[in-house]
Amino acid sequence: MVETIIQLRTEMQDVLENNILPFWLNQMQDVENGGFYGRMDGHMQLHPEAEKGAILNARILWSFSAAYRVLGHLVYLEAAKRAYTYFVDHFIDSEYGGIYWSVDYMGQPIDTKKQFYAIGFAIYGLSEYARATGDREALDYALLLYDCIEEHAFDRENNGYMEACTREWGEIADMRLSELDANYPKSQNTHLHILEAYTNLLRCLKDLHAQESCDYVPVIGSVLPIGITIPMETIVAVEVSLRNLIDIFTDKILNPKTHHLDLFFEMDWTRGAGHLESYGHDIECSWLLHEAALVLGDKKLLTKVEPIIQMIAEASAKGLKPDGAMIHEANLDTGHIDEDLHWWVQTENVVGSLNIYQHFGDEKALQRAVACWEYIKRNLIDYEHGEWFWSRYKDGTRNLEDDHAGFWKCPYHNSRMCLEAIERFR
Repeated sequence: MVETIIQLRTEMQDVLENNILPFWLNQMQDVENGGFYGRMDGHMQLHPEAEKGAILNARILWSFSAAYRVLGHLVYLEAAKRAYTYFVDHFIDSEYGGIYWSVDYMGQPIDTKKQFYAIGFAIYGLSEYARATGDREALDYALLLYDCIEEHAFDRENNGYMEACTREWGEIADMRLSELDANYPKSQNTHLHILEAYTNLLRCLKDLHAQESCDYVPVIGSVLPIGITIPMETIVAVEVSLRNLIDIFTDKILNPKTHHLDLFFEMDWTRGAGHLESYGHDIECSWLLHEAALVLGDKKLLTKVEPIIQMIAEASAKGLKPDGAMIHEANLDTGHIDEDLHWWVQTENVVGSLNIYQHFGDEKALQRAVACWEYIKRNLIDYEHGEWFWSRYKDGTRNLEDDHAGFWKCPYHNSRMCLEAIERFR
């Protein structure tokens, strides 16, 4: 097993450093208008005037920040700084707070709605940049965005977080993340990535508190005397929010009959949009939920959560194919099964399976991770151009209709998989 782990880690580091990150460094940096280009289509055609999405840019910020933190190469730090500067200068709404959904290729706002999924990713990227560099301003921005979510998205009557608001934090009719989503006020997906963001924010706060390096003063760019620590009340506030999110998953989002996650909800948590199963989100949730409990460091909470995350991971295996790949999703009401093999689903299957092996010694989970990684190497990595293909269709052909890089195709799921393997098994 040790040899298997060493091989996995070595191969993934190679793919990260010689396939994924070089693509974004060499082909996607917008040298004319700043930041990174918004789109390269599946036929490798660059669209330099494509809009630039908050999700793409926050994920680029996270990826290069994490790569620098883990691997220490200055080229990754420079890319992280580039991503950070562009994000702060062009996506932060200095008038109303929060972030814009998208800007044009010159950095001017296009879609100014406040999608809390995107704000969660902004916190994720900014807090990782602060972890990697100790940057005070980045942490301030992350905490201000945390305040935005708690003030404008949190449902104090029914618990949980709403999907979206207008720029001015008013009600908005269309709350969907994309045309593929159902229009409901609450979703599993948004809660999952707020959970992910709050986990990383708390980890950053705890690290900096332990170093006694700074204090939370909500003034951007404030200069602080050396030695002042982050007050415990700031950490406690994020801890309370994170604990509540874990409870929301175990008590509201998790289907107790199937151990899959339900996807869309009314304000009162009535399930909407039918009986859907998303296997990639299931396995992703299993390890992110575990990570949140581990960062909180509460043994009683871990005792509650660990059997649940193992059940979720096991339920996700319903989406596995004999070759180790995982299909996308299924609608149990209509019987429709989406058997496309998406890049992001495979990466989350690998990480979730490695998590089960690492913490519970389940050797079948390790075999599952290895099988899926072998599928990725054979079918999804673009060895010619760099980065990965969006997916393989059911018949095995490459999907070239969806982007190679773009609004939803970012160096996040795949770079994170590689970095998780490196960090977990050093």
